[in-house]
Amino acid sequence: MIPDKMKAWVFYEPEVMKYEEVPVPEVKDDEILIKVKACGICGSDVAYYWGASPLETPTGKGPLILGHEFAGEVVKVGRIPAERNLFQVGERVTANPVQYCNACEVCYRGFVNLCENKKVLGVSTNGGFAEYMVSHYTHVYKLPSNVSFSAGAFVEPLADAVYGVKNLQVGLGHKVVVFGPGPIGLAVVALVKKSGAGKVILVGTRDYRLEIGKKMGADEVINPREKSSPYYVEDVAKRVSELTGGKMADRAIVVTGSKEAMQLALQVSGRRSVVVYFGLPGAKDVVEVPALESILWDKTIRFSWLAPFTWVEAIESIASGLVEVDKLVTHSFPLEKLLEALVVAREKRGNPLKVMVTM
Repeated sequence: MIPDKMKAWVFYEPEVMKYEEVPVPEVKDDEILIKVKACGICGSDVAYYWGASPLETPTGKGPLILGHEFAGEVVKVGRIPAERNLFQVGERVTANPVQYCNACEVCYRGFVNLCENKKVLGVSTNGGFAEYMVSHYTHVYKLPSNVSFSAGAFVEPLADAVYGVKNLQVGLGHKVVVFGPGPIGLAVVALVKKSGAGKVILVGTRDYRLEIGKKMGADEVINPREKSSPYYVEDVAKRVSELTGGKMADRAIVVTGSKEAMQLALQVSGRRSVVVYFGLPGAKDVVEVPALESILWDKTIRFSWLAPFTWVEAIESIASGLVEVDKLVTHSFPLEKLLEALVVAREKRGNPLKVMVTM
């Protein structure tokens, strides 16, 4: 039986978020009610809570329930998906939080990740740091029985990674440099290696993440910051040249907002290379492109935003063992300890990768 009330964390403004009892969401004809079982903490959740980024609400503030990386169980099906026999109570699911309208010119052209009418669960409308949540049925995906709820909550960032790797166009034997060994960057390492890359070089500034990167498929790891690190390299471009026999990288992807990493990707990439910018830099950050060299070397620079039409591939990548996302979940907290979990994620206490909230 579905209760009338539920526990949820309601965000009001930076550093003001309260654990409250609120009404369980009403289910419209085109929606599904999900009992949340797991919800991952994204860097954007940290940014919203501490005021580094506004929400996509009219005011940029709450009240709003954060959390957009989630998985759970269907507990109620709206009239339309019920009539079409699309979902059943008890099924295990996740959902794309970026819920595009499917009716604007941008969506008609297939650029659904750029929809100007989209709503985003946990960003512009209520999300998953609660016992229950609703989603439009066309954005809900069923989870195979061998995919845990925790892994199901990782589908959203993995779907982003899949899109980034698709943009990278990795070929057999390619030498690839990945910047940023966060949870998504480490997933990118696995995807790149399984796509046929001959050598994967991972660049980051935290050794514990680089070491996990080796387990995920990185052949070489580089730490350009910590001189005490066994992986320290002062000149990353020179080291990449050595590792590639002087040819530089065929592909480079920047899964971090670091402007320095974005600039460095241009230095380590060679002839006919593809560079993909994935992480989010500051609003005023500028990258300088060496124009003549880039033209003479026929480089391609691409950008990757969100996860259009990659959700099925992400789920299958987890179910098949192609990407072992459970290795990336290092911390788990109950819902009532969300604030503690956010601090761990922000301050990197206990060497976290993906911090998960479970119900």
